[in-house]
Amino acid sequence: MSLIFFACVVRVRDGLPLSASTDFHFNQDFLECRKRLKALSSALARYPSRGTAKGRNLSIHFLSSGDVACMAICSSSYSTIMAFCFLEELRWEFSASYDTTSINLASRPYAFIEFDNIIQKVKFHFNSTRGSRAKANWEKVEEELKFQPPVQLKLEDMELLNGMTNGGHSGVHLEVVPTYRMQPVTPLGILSLVLNIMCGALNLIRGVHLAEYSFQEDHEGIGNVIAFFVPFLACVFQCYLYLFYTSGRKVKTFVLLFCVCFCNIHLYGLRNLWQIAFHMGVASLSSYQILTRQLLEKQPDCGV
Repeated sequence: MSLIFFACVVRVRDGLPLSASTDFHFNQDFLECRKRLKALSSALARYPSRGTAKGRNLSIHFLSSGDVACMAICSSSYSTIMAFCFLEELRWEFSASYDTTSINLASRPYAFIEFDNIIQKVKFHFNSTRGSRAKANWEKVEEELKFQPPVQLKLEDMELLNGMTNGGHSGVHLEVVPTYRMQPVTPLGILSLVLNIMCGALNLIRGVHLAEYSFQEDHEGIGNVIAFFVPFLACVFQCYLYLFYTSGRKVKTFVLLFCVCFCNIHLYGLRNLWQIAFHMGVASLSSYQILTRQLLEKQPDCGV
């Protein structure tokens, strides 16, 4: 009978699943445990390197090391030492197969799905009572667990990681901060960034030169200085809005566009019509790119 039902490798910083065993169990307890494993994987960075979430019939064990963590769903009767022996071997196999760079560059779930074959082999050896390999690191892991016991959790506490209220287990409170991923930068978006930086630099240079002259001789030109500096700041914030997601993007985009247009109209005389049209055109292009670059749709659950 299988004592290790499921195993996976996830990235610690964001819980992205990198590989998992393809096990199909339709038991309700197992499906519920899978959901709680997913919740726990998104908060591994908050825990020590070893941990166990105990349940009545099933338990979750995890082992973090560097950028990745190995997790397993085992029978609650399965030895904790043996479970961590399994995770240790899984971690070693994964580290030998993939380097840190490829792990950090992974952008989609199960980027290393081919590692499933190794997970299945290791799991088979540990589930087999005939395999002497299962007890190879027993003493080493037992000593490590005595020196640094795994943090003890309860499966019911995992519900709080998904933001659900559990009055009977209010001792654990973890806030998972949402992260936002934008759509990829387009060539037209890169062009708008370059033009925006150029316009911002022109506004800054003209503003500094005019400020030196105004503070020494023409004090009435302070308004023109401000009219150069405001578009400079607007260009900087337009670049920021395009690259990073913030709340109220639409309102901020239109406010920045209005500032650029208004200030350039005010500068008529110091700039000709072609220059004004160029700056307003770049600001309009940047605004369009900001408004059309949306958040990525939520990635599918994929069963983990």
